[in-house]
Amino acid sequence: MTAASPLSPTDPARPLRGVRVVELSGIGPSRYAGLLLAELGADVVLVERPGQGPKRADSVVGRGRRQVVADLKSADGIATVLELIAAADVVIDPFRPGVAERLGLGPDVCRDRNRGLVYGRMTGWGQDGPLADAAGHDIDYIAITGILDAIGPNDGPPQVPLNLVGDFGGGTMFLVLGIVSALFDRQRSGQGRVVDAAIVDGALSLAGFIFGMRADGHWVDERGANVLDGGAPYYGVYETADGGWMAVGAIEPQFYTLFTSLLGLDDVPAQHDRDGWPQLRKAIAERFATRTRDEWTAVFEGTDACVSPVLSFPEAADHSHIAARGALREVDGVLTPAPAPRFDGIVGRPAAALTHTESAAVLADWAAPDVS
Repeated sequence: MTAASPLSPTDPARPLRGVRVVELSGIGPSRYAGLLLAELGADVVLVERPGQGPKRADSVVGRGRRQVVADLKSADGIATVLELIAAADVVIDPFRPGVAERLGLGPDVCRDRNRGLVYGRMTGWGQDGPLADAAGHDIDYIAITGILDAIGPNDGPPQVPLNLVGDFGGGTMFLVLGIVSALFDRQRSGQGRVVDAAIVDGALSLAGFIFGMRADGHWVDERGANVLDGGAPYYGVYETADGGWMAVGAIEPQFYTLFTSLLGLDDVPAQHDRDGWPQLRKAIAERFATRTRDEWTAVFEGTDACVSPVLSFPEAADHSHIAARGALREVDGVLTPAPAPRFDGIVGRPAAALTHTESAAVLADWAAPDVS
C-alpha cells in the first residue's frame, strides 16, 4: 500500500485508503469512477495529456485527484505512465478497444510490470462484438437494450433519462464494482484481473428486474402501460395549481388507501382495475390541480402515502431531509453531492479539488512506508 496522500485521508471510514489508482484521462463514466474511488479513500492520480483543459462537469466529478501531465504520443510520456502503473494497484483505461495497446499501455504490457494490477477498462460496447470499435453515447447504448424503448408515455416517443442509466449506472457503477471485486480477489490469489466494464452490459444488468417481470407476465412491451413506467395512475407525476409537480408511488394497497384518503378521493375505481385507470387518473389529476405543490407537500410529508414534491436541483439542497443528512453541500461555491455510501454512520467529505504535481513526487510518495 502507500503513505497517506493529501487526497487520501487515513480516516477509517474510507475503506479504500492506501489503494493507488492511475486514471488515464477520459470523460463521463471513467471520470466518475475515479471520483468514487477517491471518495472511498483511494489515492487517485489522473494522467492528463499536455494542453488538455478541464473536462465538462469537472468542478464536481473531476475532484479528488493529483494530476500528472504526460504525452502519451511520446516514448518519455509512456515511460512515465508505466512507472506509475508499476507502483499502482489499479489502472483505469477509458479508451476504445485497442487504443491502449497501440499506445503501449495495454493490459499485457502493464501486468508484465505489475502482476497484481487490476486493469479496469471502461467502454460503451465492450471489448468485443460487432459494435466494439464504433463511437457511441449513453443514448445509443441504452437504445439497443430495450431500456430506452420502455421509458416514456404510450402516446409519445421514448424519453431520454438524462445519461444516468447508461453512463453512470451501467458504466461507472459496474466498473467500480469490478475493480473492488478484483482487489478483494487479489488478496486471496495475489493476481490482478482485467475488468471489462461495458455500459451496454451494465445497463442490461440494471434492467434485470424488468426482464424478470416480463418473464412472470407482469410487464407488457408497451410503453406507459405498466405499473413502474407511469402507466398506473398511482405511480406517476401530477401537476399542481401553481405549475409544480407531485410524484406518487403508492403501489402497496395500504399505501394506496392512505394516498386516496389524504387526497380526498371517494368512489373511484379499484386500484388494480385497469379498465378504470383512465377515470382514476383523471380524478387524481383534478384533485392535485386544486392546491399548490407546497400545500400538497404539507398534506403528505412524513406519511406512508409515498407522495413527494418534484424538486429542482437547487431546491433539493434546501429539502429538510437532504439537509439533515448533509447529502448536498456547497464546496468551493459549487453544489456537490456528499460521498455515498456511508460507513459506520459517518458522512464522508466531498473530495478535495484537483491538484497538479509531478510523477516523481507521486512515486516518492508511493515508495514511502505505509503510515495509514
